[in-house]
Amino acid sequence: MEESQLKQKVIERLQTIFDPEIPVNIYELGLIYEVNVLPINNVQIVMTLTAPSCPAAQSLPVEVDQKVREIEGVNDVHVAVTWTPPWDKSMMSETAQLELGML
Repeated sequence: MEESQLKQKVIERLQTIFDPEIPVNIYELGLIYEVNVLPINNVQIVMTLTAPSCPAAQSLPVEVDQKVREIEGVNDVHVAVTWTPPWDKSMMSETAQLELGML
């Protein structure tokens, strides 16, 4: 499987994970900063959360790791949580903003 195909599968899987407080998937929310497919199909994800005190701070990165590992062809997964830059509503996709009635 090509890197671009695997990256697309990772993005599709990320779109099935939802922030517990907001009814929009974490990809559309803009919580995923980077998805990198490295040699031998290792996937590196850099993500953030809506706030450091977010109740999902412990569970969301674990869920991302587990769901991406389920993709056929993925060798290893590394999820890094960053607070730089801090997330804000401007990072949401138009789809997310529409779903939340912000547009």
